[in-house]
Amino acid sequence: MNLRSILLNRSLPQALAQQLAEALRQRILMQQLSPGSQLPASRQLAVDLKISRNTVNTALEQLRAQGYLQSRTGSGVFVCEHLPQKDQALNRENQPNLQHWPPTSSYGRTLQELAQSSDATDINANLPFTLGLPDTRAFPHKIWQQLLRRHSDRRSLMGYHCPQGYFPLRQTLATYLNSSRGLRCDASQIVITQGAQQALTLAAQVLLNPGDTALIEEPGYLGARKAFASAGARLHPLTLGGNGLDIANLTSMRLASGADRPASILYCTPTHQYPMGGILPAADRLALLDWAEQQQCWIIEDDYDSEFHYYSQPIAAIAGMAEQTPVIYMGSFSKTLMPGARLGYLVVPKHLAGAFSQAKDFNSGETPLLTQAVVADFVEEGHFVRHLRRMRHLYQQKWEHMRELSEQYLAGLMTPIARSAGMHLALALINKGRDDKQLSQEFAKKGFGGAPLSTYYHLETQQKGLVLGFANTTAKERIEGIKALASLLT
Repeated sequence: MNLRSILLNRSLPQALAQQLAEALRQRILMQQLSPGSQLPASRQLAVDLKISRNTVNTALEQLRAQGYLQSRTGSGVFVCEHLPQKDQALNRENQPNLQHWPPTSSYGRTLQELAQSSDATDINANLPFTLGLPDTRAFPHKIWQQLLRRHSDRRSLMGYHCPQGYFPLRQTLATYLNSSRGLRCDASQIVITQGAQQALTLAAQVLLNPGDTALIEEPGYLGARKAFASAGARLHPLTLGGNGLDIANLTSMRLASGADRPASILYCTPTHQYPMGGILPAADRLALLDWAEQQQCWIIEDDYDSEFHYYSQPIAAIAGMAEQTPVIYMGSFSKTLMPGARLGYLVVPKHLAGAFSQAKDFNSGETPLLTQAVVADFVEEGHFVRHLRRMRHLYQQKWEHMRELSEQYLAGLMTPIARSAGMHLALALINKGRDDKQLSQEFAKKGFGGAPLSTYYHLETQQKGLVLGFANTTAKERIEGIKALASLLT
């Protein structure tokens, strides 16, 4: 506990011990020194304040006599748990009372509104069925630790670096994306971010002006909705077809009045629509590219689940379907490695790489170099591909088990919206009058995660249900969870 900020004035007629006692009393009453907390030793306090130890002891003895401090033999001096009520009330009366808070910016007000409308709670974020959480039990921890030790004492990773990202990671990531997703990029086009959410924030900052229109899937990813809304964009939801984004409806769409041009950006999850699971066919991807070029609209392609397709190869990314495309490609290591790594990336056209790098610099500065260096070696040495192969097989088994359990225990209660990809399963309620937010809360009280399907809609909810992540579950947890869900619905 640092009390060096206490100012004692030797020119005042009041004794130093009295000044110290009053300063400590005020800190206790204002809970800057919380009840039960321990004070520094008198010797240390005397050194910090440059006064004699006798002066400190006199002040402490005065506060002990007044009921603010107590001594514990062999332990030290502590703030009393219960303080004098009279002085507490007097202190409250003498404190200034703020009548009006100074205003925030329009951006700040937008964030306040988003926070007030959010359904976020303080529940455990790592419960079984939590969305986006991989199976960390199956992670190759020994290999990861070996790579960490390899780089932990490298002085070059302890200083400042390029905000665009660690070059060896960008280089090996470009090679991986070109071979696995059909991209045509090099290291200069990649910006390393602190997770997918920062990637979305940077895209909003670089591509949107306040009042511009952002097209989003309905239902769709909440993180994109929040990033674009906080940038002052008009959100326009796009309906889904059986395979994801409804391209035919998109080409005939009319936006609300007031937009300067049809749209600035379109956000989509074509490889595995989130949360409904559709996979956009190659023909529709090409049609979307043609539309974007005609409309002069940027596509933000979130390729978050491309690694986990179970019965067929994923279709090539939209970003690589032509030599030059109006596509900002984004991905993350949160699901393929671990959320705690806080590592994502953007692939942008070469002429925008500098702008995105500057936005990253202004937004947060550099992404931690040690993590980047470890991931670079993890990918370069083949550990990443081997890990994905194992996880793909493991998650396929879990996905099939989830479908079997849903059919066995939830028949007549919920309908699985199943696609052979991804790490989650959407379940639609047959009883449309059931409140899925309340159901989600009741499910959480039983020790299980997930999210209400209705929260993924921007406008009027069309379906209610739950979205359950299964990657982080054991067979026992899946059985117990689906049985618990069935019991809540019967």
